[in-house]
Amino acid sequence: MVAQNTKKGNHDPLVSIEWQLPEVHAQVDALQQWVCQSAQDGTSAHVFERGLFDKLLALGKTLFQAFLKLVGPGDFGPAVTLDDGHLVHRSKEQHARRLLTVFGEFSVSRWVYSQYAKSKVEFAPTDQRLQLPDSAVSYLLQEWDQLLGIEQAFGQVREVIETILRLPQSVDTLERTNQQMAAIAPVFREEQGPVDMSKEGELLVVTEDNKGIPMVRPVAEKPAGAHRTKGEKANKKQMACIGCVYSVDRHTRTPEQLVATLFRDPDRPKEQPPPAQNKRYWAELSRHLDGEDLRGQDLVFQHLQAEIDTRRKPQQWLVHLCDGQASLETDRQTYLPEDAHTLDILDLMHVLPRVWEAAHVFHAEASDAASAFVRHHLTQILHGKIGNVIAHWRRQATRQGLTGAKKKGLRALCAFLKKNKHRMRYDEYLRLGCPVATGVIEGACRHVIKDRMERAGMRWKIPGAQAMLNLRTIHTNGDWTAFQDFRITLENDWLYANTKAFAAREWPAFQAA
Repeated sequence: MVAQNTKKGNHDPLVSIEWQLPEVHAQVDALQQWVCQSAQDGTSAHVFERGLFDKLLALGKTLFQAFLKLVGPGDFGPAVTLDDGHLVHRSKEQHARRLLTVFGEFSVSRWVYSQYAKSKVEFAPTDQRLQLPDSAVSYLLQEWDQLLGIEQAFGQVREVIETILRLPQSVDTLERTNQQMAAIAPVFREEQGPVDMSKEGELLVVTEDNKGIPMVRPVAEKPAGAHRTKGEKANKKQMACIGCVYSVDRHTRTPEQLVATLFRDPDRPKEQPPPAQNKRYWAELSRHLDGEDLRGQDLVFQHLQAEIDTRRKPQQWLVHLCDGQASLETDRQTYLPEDAHTLDILDLMHVLPRVWEAAHVFHAEASDAASAFVRHHLTQILHGKIGNVIAHWRRQATRQGLTGAKKKGLRALCAFLKKNKHRMRYDEYLRLGCPVATGVIEGACRHVIKDRMERAGMRWKIPGAQAMLNLRTIHTNGDWTAFQDFRITLENDWLYANTKAFAAREWPAFQAA
C-alpha cells in the first residue's frame, strides 16, 4: 500500500518506504532502549563500545536486507528485447546468488533472462541495477580485504576481518580475490593519465633495482632440508625488478658539504633536499607467460621508457641513477634516451662502502686513521679525481708490500672504480644539482618487495607474487582509490554490456508501488 501525499496530490513511491521497513524501526527502537539501559546499569565504556559495534553491524545487515527487498527481484515481464535486438525470456522461477558484504552474507533472489530455458543467463536486471561484482564478495569487502592483504599475510587478514566484522573468510578466497583484482592493474596503468605537471620538478630521474623473491620449491626437487652441495641455497628466489620515474628540483652542493652531511659533522648543511615529486613505480617478476620467457627487467624498462616519453620536457635533464649492476646500465642504453641531456650516475652509496674497504686494507677498523682516509679519498672522488685515488691506492699498496687477500681485495676495488669512472663524474653532478644516491628505489625495494614478500616462512608462486607486486606498486603510487573506481567501472562494463540501463524511477519495484 502506498502512502498518499495529499499535499502534492499524487503517489510518491519513496513515501511508502517507511511502511515497508517495520523490522528496521523495531531494531532502532530496541537499540535506543539498550543505550539507555546500559547507562542506567553502569556499563563500562569498553563493554558498551564492543556491544554497540555488534549491534550496529546487526542493524547494518537489517538495513542492507531492507535495501535488497526494496529493489526487488527485477521482474520486467515474460520477455525483454536487449540492446542488440534479440529477445530473452524470464526464468520459470527466481534464481538466488550469494553476496558477502561487510555487513554479512545475503542471498539475493532475482529473476534472470536467457534465450532458452537452460542457456546462458544474458540479463539479470537486479544484478545490473545493483552493479553486483562477478564474484560473491562485494566490492567494498574486496577492497578492505586487499588493503590489508597488501600489508599482511592473508591468514592474518582473515583473522583481522573476522575479529572486526564477525565475518569468516577463507585464505583461498582472499588469495583468489587478490589475483583477480591485480589482473586489472596492467589495464589501469595503461589507461592512466599523465602526472600533475604543475608539480613536476626540474630534473627527471629514472632508477631501478632488483630483488629476489623466495619461491615455492617445485615438487620434483629435493626438499629444502636435504643435504646441499657447497654454494647451493636452501630456498630458490625469482628475480623481480622494480623501477621508478620521478622528478626533483635541483639541489646544488659542494663535495665538502656532501662529505660533511655523510659524516654528520656539527657544521653540516641543515637544509633538507627538495622532495621527489610524482613518483611512479613498476615492479615485474621474470616469468613464463603465453609460451614466452619474460624478463622482469625488460618489462620494467619498457614501462620506464613509456613514462619518460610522456613526461620529459624538451631539453630537460634525464638522470639515470642505479647501482653497479652492469645489466641496468646496458638496458638503459637499450631502452632509454641517450642524448646530450642524459646522465648516468652510479649510486654514491655503492661507492662509499668500497672506500671503507680500502681504508681497512691500510688502517685498523674503527680507527681515526681509517675515518680520515675515507673522508679524504671520498672528497677526492666527489671532485672527479678518480684516477688520482686509484693511483694513490696502488702506490700505497706497493710501499706497504701488500700480499695475499689484501692485495687481491685492493686490486678489485681499483678495478671497480676504473670500470665505473664514466658515471662517477660527481663534481659535474653536484654542480647541476643532481641526486647522487638511490634512496628512492632502495626504499621501494624494501617497502614494496621485502617487507611483504620476504617474511619468515613465506614462499610464493609466480602468479601470486606478480599479483602482489601489481597491487603494492599501485598503492605505493598513491593510486589505490582511483584504481578501485576504475576496476569497478571496467568490470561492470564487461558484465552488463549487452543489457538495457534502467533509471531507478523506472524500476519495477517502484512502478508496482
